[in-house]
Amino acid sequence: MTTKNFKMMEATIENLKKKLDGFSPDLLDALSKIFDKVETQVQSNISQFHLDEVSYRIQFHNENPNTKLDFFENMSELELVCA
Repeated sequence: MTTKNFKMMEATIENLKKKLDGFSPDLLDALSKIFDKVETQVQSNISQFHLDEVSYRIQFHNENPNTKLDFFENMSELELVCA
C-alpha cells in the first residue's frame, strides 16, 4: 500500500468515526450486527497469482509512468474500464 493510499484510508476512517459519534446506541448496535453478518473475504474466480501479477504491473507503472501497461495504454484507460 502506498503512502498516499494509506493517508486516504486514514482520512476515510477518521471521517467515518466522526459520523458514527452522532449515531444513537440502537443504530450503532444494528450496524454492528449487520457488519458481523457481512462476508469480509471477497470470493473470486481469479487466482491469487494473477491478482498479484496485475497488482505488481500497476505498481510498477505508477512508479515508472513513462512505461506502458501491456494490457492497457495507460492508467486512465484502465480507470475508465474499471469505473
